[in-house]
Amino acid sequence: MKTIKGPSLHLAQFSDAVAPFNSLPAIAEWAAGVGFKALQIPAWDKRFFDAGTAAVSQDYCDEIVGTLAAHGLVISELTTHIFGQLLAVHPAYDAMADNFAPVEARGNAQARTAWARQGLLNSARASTRLGLTEMGTFSGSLAWPYLFPFPQRPEGLIETAFDELAKRWLPVLNACDEQGVNLCFEIHPSEDLHDGVTFEMFHERVGGHARCAILFDPSHFVLQQLNYLEYLDIYKDHIRMFHVKDAEFNPTGRQGIYGGYQSWINRAGRFRSLGDGQVDFKSIFSKLAQHDYAGWATLEWECCLKDQETGAREGVEFINRHIIPVTSKVFDDFAGAAIDKQQIHALLGMA
Repeated sequence: MKTIKGPSLHLAQFSDAVAPFNSLPAIAEWAAGVGFKALQIPAWDKRFFDAGTAAVSQDYCDEIVGTLAAHGLVISELTTHIFGQLLAVHPAYDAMADNFAPVEARGNAQARTAWARQGLLNSARASTRLGLTEMGTFSGSLAWPYLFPFPQRPEGLIETAFDELAKRWLPVLNACDEQGVNLCFEIHPSEDLHDGVTFEMFHERVGGHARCAILFDPSHFVLQQLNYLEYLDIYKDHIRMFHVKDAEFNPTGRQGIYGGYQSWINRAGRFRSLGDGQVDFKSIFSKLAQHDYAGWATLEWECCLKDQETGAREGVEFINRHIIPVTSKVFDDFAGAAIDKQQIHALLGMA
C-alpha cells in the first residue's frame, strides 16, 4: 500500500485579478503559508501558466518548478478542463462555450475545436517537461442535451455521439501515450463521461486505451445519487487523480436531482466546503489506501456559502487529518508461528 500525497490545491477557483491570486509566485507564497504541499495548475489560465511555451521550452518549465520550489511546493498535475470541454461542444452550448475560447476562435466551431486540441497536446508535452505523469480534463458533451429520454431518442443517437467523442479523443490519448502521461477524465454532470456506464462506453470505443483514466471527485456523485464507494471498488484500476470536494443532497417535496433551475444556494444538491457536506471521506481515504492509490489528494474549493480562503485553510487540516500513513506490517504478525507442511496436514486432520 502507498500513502496518499497531499494536500494539493487546484488553482482554478482561486484565480483572480487581485493579489495574491493573480500570479503564480504570489499564489504559491500564499498557498505555502496556508499549508499546501503542491499546486494543481489549470493549463488554460495564463495568469499562472502558458501551455504553448511550456510545450517547447524546458527553461520555462524549469522556471515554473523553481518558482514553486522556492516556497517548498511542487506541481501535482496540470489540468486541461477548458480545453477538454471545447474539444466536443453540442451546438446548443456554442454561445456559452465561446466565452472559454480566444477571441479569434469565437463564432467558429472548427477553429475553437482546433484551439482546444492544440491546448491538450501542448499540455501533454508540458507535463512531460515538468516530470508529471497525470493530467486532468473534461470529456466535453455531444450527447448531454439528450440525457432524459423524452422526446424519445432516435435509435443510434447516443452511440453515434460516443463514436464521435472517441474519434476526437483518440489522437489526444495517443499523444499522451507518447509523452508518458495518463489522461484523467473528471466524471462530472454535464459531461458525456458523467458516471461509470458512460466511462465504460467511451473506454471501449478508444480500444481500452492504456492512457484513458479517471479523475475521481465524490461531490459529483452525491449530486447524482451514485454510490461513490462502490465506484471506487469497480474502477480502482483507472483512478489516477482525486479532487477532495464536499457536497450535500437534501431533496424536498419541491425539487430533487435536477434542481428546479435554481441557483446553487437554492438547489437540493449543492457543493460545500470540506467537512460541511455529506461525503464520507473517511471511507474514501480508506478505500484509496487499500487500493494502492499513489497520487495526490487535491482540494477543489467550491461552496455557495463559505469564503474560499476559509475553505482553503480548513481544507488543509481536513486533508491532513484524513490521509492514512499506511502500515508496512500486519498487526497480528506477532502471534504467528512457522508451520511446516506436515503440521498443516495434522491441523486439518489429514493423514
